[in-house]
Amino acid sequence: MKLTGFFIHCFTASGMIAVLLSLDAIWQGDAMLAMLWLWAALLIDGLDGPLARWAKVSEHLPNIDGAILDHIIDYMSYCVLPAVMIYRFGLVPEGFELPIAGLILVASLYVFANRNLKTAENDFRGFPALWNIVVFYLIVFDTPHMFNAALCVFLSLMIFAPILVVHPFRVVALRPYTVLVSMLWLSLSLAYLLVPSLTQNWMANLGFALASLYFAALSLWRSLRLPLGKA
Repeated sequence: MKLTGFFIHCFTASGMIAVLLSLDAIWQGDAMLAMLWLWAALLIDGLDGPLARWAKVSEHLPNIDGAILDHIIDYMSYCVLPAVMIYRFGLVPEGFELPIAGLILVASLYVFANRNLKTAENDFRGFPALWNIVVFYLIVFDTPHMFNAALCVFLSLMIFAPILVVHPFRVVALRPYTVLVSMLWLSLSLAYLLVPSLTQNWMANLGFALASLYFAALSLWRSLRLPLGKA
């Protein structure tokens, strides 16, 4: 099982290769390719945790902290590269690129330093710095720059807010539905990146909007049902 654990750690570490390739795409000015590599990093991050728990990696390789390894890659792919994309591709009004990117990076540090980030039921406390997903919406749907800046400020504040955000795979309540909706969201997001013209398809947009609203509604419901201090 030690060998299995080693390969699972290697799989986790491969997320940094996706980060590097995304950075190269940003350097080349290709926003869609950069997002594709961040999508790959997101997929790796979604799979490595269940694999590590299944193989009991922490027991067989106790000298390697998989959580720290995961956090390093997550901060790069969830926060650093999205902030760089906001700056590089001018997704906010001119002159605000650096302040917004800096706000994202500094505020998001709290997410990775917060010892009480998750509740007993694996909800996140506050907005969990999913800037890779935020930037996906901004780029794919070409939202107005002023709206983008306001959204980034709002979500940076929501990192510290008394709300719960559902984990798409680990929260037990409604898990079968949440997993199905997650698969729909992932499939459609990949389709948007591969076929940008799909944003003109009302059926795809409706499905994507409903999937997005599902997570927002479920998080709101859990925030109201499970007060932050008692969760």
